[in-house]
Amino acid sequence: MGKRLIQQKAGRGSSRYTANSHRYKGKTKIPNLDKPTTAIVQDIIHCPGHNAPLALLLFKDGYKTLIGAHESMSVNSEISYGEQTEIKPGNIANLENIPIGTDVYNIERTPGDGGKFIKTAGVSGKIVAKQENNKILIIMPSKKQKLFNGKCKAIIGILAGGGRNQKPFVKAGKRWHIRRARGKLFPRTSAVAMNPCNHPFGSGRGRHPGKSTIAPRFAPPGRKVGLLKPKRTGRKR
Repeated sequence: MGKRLIQQKAGRGSSRYTANSHRYKGKTKIPNLDKPTTAIVQDIIHCPGHNAPLALLLFKDGYKTLIGAHESMSVNSEISYGEQTEIKPGNIANLENIPIGTDVYNIERTPGDGGKFIKTAGVSGKIVAKQENNKILIIMPSKKQKLFNGKCKAIIGILAGGGRNQKPFVKAGKRWHIRRARGKLFPRTSAVAMNPCNHPFGSGRGRHPGKSTIAPRFAPPGRKVGLLKPKRTGRKR
């Protein structure tokens, strides 16, 4: 019998495949406060669990929270929070009070959930229309359009860290440490490059799986590899 597959070892949940979340600084969240207020950026920090820099906010009432920093944010800068806040990068407002054409990020799915959408470094969405029933149409970074409730809050501006992909890794060890911080495996060996005893797609000559890449519906864990219950395969016509 061959060695365990990567999927099997990861599913077992050993320390090798578990993220070092105890090193993370915390979750980014828009606070749900009752009245308009202001906050000071106490610090801009690096978190291995996020690919964008984080800003530590201290509100007037002593409440602290982490949010993703926008491109021009600096320490000791002041941001506003509330429904009728000024439209400038870093301020937090309801989508219904933000004008059309404004870049926003960290958008809430439902009012008060702290922000779920557009949290990757260097990206933003753009408000393109305001429809009836207080619905706001936003173009997402994927160029798809999505409707949001006008009561959902968002941060104005573009999330920082957009140039992270322009700098090459240069050394494999640097990428290993970045992947390791999130519990990811690096380097990964291609399945068709393995021996038949180590993977169902392993073979002799040539880099080909030698069988269908769609896993059987009731395959055991060691066989369930490739495309799992795909909706469709092949080219779109």
